Amino acid sequence: MTRIRSASVAAVGYDEDRHELSVTFVSGDTYVYAMVPPSVYRELLAAESVGRFVNASVKPTYPVRPAA
Repeated sequence: MTRIRSASVAAVGYDEDRHELSVTFVSGDTYVYAMVPPSVYRELLAAESVGRFVNASVKPTYPVRPAA
């Protein structure tokens, strides 16, 4: 996981083999988003606002489950 400077996101991680994006929010909750292309992960890391990117481009687009 990579720590992020964000008001809402604490850390993110990406499993290239599974195309899964893990997002840990500042609340401590971690969610795993499936079928996320590597390009989306790169865009997330480059985003001016990671929280805004997650809300606009990840949450409404990719299947999600709580992390185990």
